[in-house]
Amino acid sequence: MKLNDLHPAEGSRPVGKRVGRGPGSGLGKTAGRGHKGQKSRSGGYTKMGFEGGQMPLQRRVPKRGFRSPVDATAEVRLDSLSKLEGEVDLAALKKAGLVPRDARRAKVIASGEISSAVTLKGVAASAGAVKAIEGAGGSVSE
Repeated sequence: MKLNDLHPAEGSRPVGKRVGRGPGSGLGKTAGRGHKGQKSRSGGYTKMGFEGGQMPLQRRVPKRGFRSPVDATAEVRLDSLSKLEGEVDLAALKKAGLVPRDARRAKVIASGEISSAVTLKGVAASAGAVKAIEGAGGSVSE
């Protein structure tokens, strides 16, 4: 095989339409654009949303506010939770730098190992994380 022998598979590259080249081409005279009107002329298209001079929909509809649906739940891994001892709540997690300061909720996920006994208060935990915490001698209270 040589580079000059390469070519696309048969039928994979359709032949382009030759418009405005006589009646034999099937697209002669008006070249598939129909008769008269703005769309038949060269450069005859309007911007998106243009409604012929009528006030466009995006300007007729009143604008309302928007609040981003950002989920403020921070995830905490089990192995990072093992750095803390005793009772752990959202404030303790923020103080230890395990969750961002703007987090409103936290959830412990079962990722890694935990060896120390901790008591979770007001912090959600996945089923696997609850099992691991209780296995290490800790407890979870919602």
